Amino acid sequence: MIQKIGLSMVLTASLVSAAEAQTKLVEKVTRQGDELVIPYNKYKLANGLTLIVHEDHSDPVVHVDVTYHVGSAREEVGKSGFAHFFEHMMFQGSDNVADEEHFKIVSESGGTLNGSTNRDRTNYYETVPSNQLETALWLEADRMGFLLDAVTQQKFEVQRETVKNERGQNYDNRPYGLVYEMTSKNLYPYGHPYSWTTIGYLEDLNRGDLNDLKNFFLRWYGPNNATLTVGGDVKPEEVVKLAEKYFGSIPAGPAVEDMKPVMPNLTQDRYVSYEDNIRFPMLRMTFPTPEAGHKDEPALDVLAEVLGQGKNSIFYKNLVKEQKAMNASTFNSTSELAGEFGVSVMAYPNTSLAETEKLVRQSLAEFETRGINEEDMTRFKASAESSLINRMASVSGKVSQLAYYETFRNNPNYIQEELKRIQSVTKEDVIRVYNQYIKDKNSVILSVVPKGETDLLAKENNYTISEEGYTPGADEYSGLQYTKAVDTFDRKVRPAAGANPVINVPNFYTNKLKNGLEIIGSKSDEIPTVTLQLTIKGGHRLSATDPGKAGISSLTADMMNEDTEKYTSEEFSNELDKLGSSIRIGSGTEETYIQVQSLKKNLDKTLVLLQERLFKPKFNQDDFDRLKKQQLEGIANQSTQPTAIASKVYNKLLYGEGNIMAVPTSGTAETVENITLQDVQNFYEKNYSPTVSNLVVVGDISEKEIMKKLAFLKNWKKKDVKLPADKTAPQIEKTRIYFVDKPDAAQSEIRIGYLAMPFDATGEYYKTGLMNYVLGGAFNSRINLNLREDKGYTYGARSYFGGSQYAGPFTASAGVRADASAESVTEFMKELTNFKNEGISEDEIKFMRSSIGQSDARKYETPYQKAGFLGNIIEYNLEKDFVKKQTTILNNITKSEIDALAAKNLPVNNMHIVVVGDKKTVLPKLEALQYEVVELDADGNPIGSSSVK
Repeated sequence: MIQKIGLSMVLTASLVSAAEAQTKLVEKVTRQGDELVIPYNKYKLANGLTLIVHEDHSDPVVHVDVTYHVGSAREEVGKSGFAHFFEHMMFQGSDNVADEEHFKIVSESGGTLNGSTNRDRTNYYETVPSNQLETALWLEADRMGFLLDAVTQQKFEVQRETVKNERGQNYDNRPYGLVYEMTSKNLYPYGHPYSWTTIGYLEDLNRGDLNDLKNFFLRWYGPNNATLTVGGDVKPEEVVKLAEKYFGSIPAGPAVEDMKPVMPNLTQDRYVSYEDNIRFPMLRMTFPTPEAGHKDEPALDVLAEVLGQGKNSIFYKNLVKEQKAMNASTFNSTSELAGEFGVSVMAYPNTSLAETEKLVRQSLAEFETRGINEEDMTRFKASAESSLINRMASVSGKVSQLAYYETFRNNPNYIQEELKRIQSVTKEDVIRVYNQYIKDKNSVILSVVPKGETDLLAKENNYTISEEGYTPGADEYSGLQYTKAVDTFDRKVRPAAGANPVINVPNFYTNKLKNGLEIIGSKSDEIPTVTLQLTIKGGHRLSATDPGKAGISSLTADMMNEDTEKYTSEEFSNELDKLGSSIRIGSGTEETYIQVQSLKKNLDKTLVLLQERLFKPKFNQDDFDRLKKQQLEGIANQSTQPTAIASKVYNKLLYGEGNIMAVPTSGTAETVENITLQDVQNFYEKNYSPTVSNLVVVGDISEKEIMKKLAFLKNWKKKDVKLPADKTAPQIEKTRIYFVDKPDAAQSEIRIGYLAMPFDATGEYYKTGLMNYVLGGAFNSRINLNLREDKGYTYGARSYFGGSQYAGPFTASAGVRADASAESVTEFMKELTNFKNEGISEDEIKFMRSSIGQSDARKYETPYQKAGFLGNIIEYNLEKDFVKKQTTILNNITKSEIDALAAKNLPVNNMHIVVVGDKKTVLPKLEALQYEVVELDADGNPIGSSSVK
């Protein structure tokens, strides 16, 4: 129900003037019955700030989001990347919040925070315990109104380096990382706001100066170009008072007009290409389509699903199933000004992309004959409804939805319109949009090929970007002035937190079937869904008894996702999609897991499908041949990725020869070649047993009701599965650097550590995790502040203990600038050594205790969070009050205890240091350090010792 409010409501906050207190309640939306709606109040402050408040007392948390209607589309030619760069600068302190304090304050409050930038908007958000609401609003208001005087040249330079590192990590140094950039600049006309990516170009980042950045803020970051959305355990009237206090006096910025949507017009197919350090050639075809919110958007979404999403799609059938490609998909991606319909195919090595393009066009022609059927429409509508509902599982999800709809639709309640659009799309609409935007239409056809293999291009490049017709837009930045708010209170005083919220650990029930299956569950009726998580212990570690067939656990799990006795995999997928449900099977180092997600109303039918999948796999030879081929190709591909190489080599050093954990979960080319279909069947028959399994259930269903529905699990036959014992890791004689050459890598991957201890919820493992929090566990940790914020070497650095039932490693890791590799190793080891020798400070203990202690408010909000919590209880046989015991430990642990843990568990003279990077850039400086350097190949085999210091 929507109430439109026409009168101004004056809410008096004692610390603001009457003029500032003028706030207009625009509308109030409430839920009627079971309708899908997010209730809210919408207000307008006098300075133009839009405020939306969603009240939800189901968990003691609050989510604050400030969305500015500015993204990379507001940038100028030659000044790309500013919107994203500014996102970084907004975390570097303001007049009343010191440098790096924003992260520290939110973390210390038990919260989490971040920001993100895309083409059309930038948002900043915090999820905090509800007693920290005022602190979150104070922080966001301070950077909206009081930022620029705190922006210094030094901060500017450090964050410029951080953004460059982010570009290196996520674009330049990542396989296929430049696909989006290449597509954008060749699809849109020169100067179009979408012709560059959000990260920007390095030359533009290097060219920009502090004044450019300040002008960008002054032009776009006013309250009249922002939406403040607050949701969770709050009262609307309280939020309005606080918003008026902290935001009300901030002056409005220059007026901002919406940009006009414009689709690019291609007069021919544009063939473009680039070479990359990859194994699989890739073809990406991109067709121009209309913007988000256009009437044709839902029909194009249906078209994308039918053509290339899931096992029922034409592209899966013709390319993946026929082993013509590793994967093939289609998507309709929309933004504020335009949309893109993409076809993406990753072919097998040595495949001509001309042949791949031919198969794509044949598949499009097949669609014209096939058309759209009723099951296509049923699948789409069910999946879309399920997706909308699952987005509302958390208060952050609901707030994000409200903020998006307000920013781009001027209607926070647009979810109702979204549902109507989904339900009203017809088969005829889908055929019409295919004919209008895809059939015989021109596209950008991008070939990405391995270096030196240009013979695989779909076609020679035929398009060159031209500036012809480009005219610069109006000057947006002349005469801008920085006007600060004038207040009658002292903004330097950090708000006091309210009383700590009461944290209720989820109530749960336990059950055990006669066949040994353990069940744990919790009723949660916030959204009408049910989540099940079945864990079968063993996983990759079971290969310890037959290491010559390592990778079999992963291959078996993949086979379980294929045909069953009753259904082909395509038919099975079709049945799930019609329900809006999902059943996913995968394998890790120590378990096989089956995840089930269902709307409550469709649970019975979903469980029938689970029974079929779990107990009646068909194990077809054709499926086995295809999946084995894909697994072998994936193994070969690992040698092209520095992150995969670093992890592989690191694990081999940690666990040593003869330990199955030294082998990747995917196996090696040799071990996977050894696996037969009969091996997979035997692995399933021998190891999938209720005696080593547990089931977690979370959702809108009672114990009595779910146990009736799970009766079929009583028929699961017991087997005698012996889980392998842990093996002692080889001793590390001394700390050495192990270097792997990755020619021309823009970044180096670093791993430092040793094999430590198994998980323990209330013992030394838990206490050591507390110790590590300020060393490398938090954003404000010593390691991250040093390498990212102070030095600008990396986009992020961390350390962690990773124990399970088995001993797990302590690892410090980062991807760093190639030219700062040796310096990064030095800083890592300096921080580890200092912490080992000097221990923690009292201020760090206070920060750690406050941060971890208050974070419980965020731990049990979503079904997946609850499932993870319950999964740990049953996996590790934890006592019901283990959380209370952890709290007692946290509140009473002393500096001397933490210092002793650091001295014991940071053996800096007995660690492995792995560096994967460009030899000519990195190795000489590594050799100048005080460590012996041993060169290894990408499989971790020695190729000679290069120096001893």
